[in-house]
Amino acid sequence: MEGDEVGELKEQAEKGGESALRPVAFTMSVLAVLVAVSTVLGHRTHTEAVLYQNKATDQWNEYQAKKNRSDNTRHSDEVLSIMVVTDKDKAAKILKDDADHQAKWTDDLKEAEAKARELEEDVEKAEVRANHFDLGEAMLEIGLVVTSVTLLTRSKIYWYVGFVFALAGIVSASLAFLP
Repeated sequence: MEGDEVGELKEQAEKGGESALRPVAFTMSVLAVLVAVSTVLGHRTHTEAVLYQNKATDQWNEYQAKKNRSDNTRHSDEVLSIMVVTDKDKAAKILKDDADHQAKWTDDLKEAEAKARELEEDVEKAEVRANHFDLGEAMLEIGLVVTSVTLLTRSKIYWYVGFVFALAGIVSASLAFLP
């Protein structure tokens, strides 16, 4: 063989190797997009969890304020009941009004507590979803890196192993969408 023929054969072999690696490069591109999507969804879900936590905290603060108001009224009624009262009609009206308020606040307290607990459940659900996205992101990144080793080694075993990690990442991220 002449020198030109050897160079041409070498060039053709290199081009053949590159075309054989196109699916690997395409896979890496797809994985990079999936990593980005999983990252964004994970961040948004973490933000959602923080917002729910803030709402739950606000709701518990409202509950505590109503509880304090109820306790203060109960204590003032106790003080009023042991004091010598000069205007018994006025004291009776105050005690009746306070009893009406206590009944309303009892219902309000139950409602406020139920809302706060519901918001805490929403926090937990958002955190579970965020964890699925985070694990999916990590697995997709591992799949991307392992797949990229195929380009260096020209061994497709890394491509297949990368697929396994990517599949695990896709499954994990997909679990975030289940109720």
